Amino acid sequence: MQRHKRRIAMALSAVTTSLLLSLSLASTPAQAASHNPIVFVHGLSSDSTSWDDWIADFEADGYSSSELYAISYDWTKSNVTTASTLSTYIQSVLSKTGASKVDLVVHSMGALNSRYYLKNLGGTSYVDDFVSVAGVNHGTSIASLCGWLYTSCKEMQTGSSFLTALNSGDETPGSVSYAAYWSDCDEAINPDTSAELSGATNVDVGCISHTDMNNDHGVYEQVRDFIS
Repeated sequence: MQRHKRRIAMALSAVTTSLLLSLSLASTPAQAASHNPIVFVHGLSSDSTSWDDWIADFEADGYSSSELYAISYDWTKSNVTTASTLSTYIQSVLSKTGASKVDLVVHSMGALNSRYYLKNLGGTSYVDDFVSVAGVNHGTSIASLCGWLYTSCKEMQTGSSFLTALNSGDETPGSVSYAAYWSDCDEAINPDTSAELSGATNVDVGCISHTDMNNDHGVYEQVRDFIS
């Protein structure tokens, strides 16, 4: 009889413990994302697939696919137009993820529309870290080859009215953390130092081609460490 009562007591205890554990788990709020979402912005004559290698690298280093977003846009249009598109895209990422800010990682001409967003469209309120990878921040003489054809390319020409306005005053506005990674043998940016930003952490990564900058694993590791 005593043994039977003991078994009933043990069974009731197990059920109670299981029920309490279930209630505890049900009342625990969902954990917030462990990283800021990253928004990747491509450059001239490119699209979101140019970031495939780095997205895979970030996933291998613990980011989830729901934290990584690469935008595609019409690169023939003015960077002013693209900046507005980017603003809408970032708001959709914030809404989807519940995050308050994103990290922006940009390549080549992507630096121009992204910086316009930061400076003129209130982007500094929604961006934590900004990383320019081979960004055409102060223009390039090479852009004269296509400036007659595309507005976006014309805006990249050294001394253009777009760049003059963009680089007037503070080149790194707001409380955003800025970094600019540049190559000392960049065939698309002339001079190479045009990729630097005043007020940013500027890093010469050595001799890496312009198109390889956002595929290179060594540059990736530096970018990852900067935004972590």
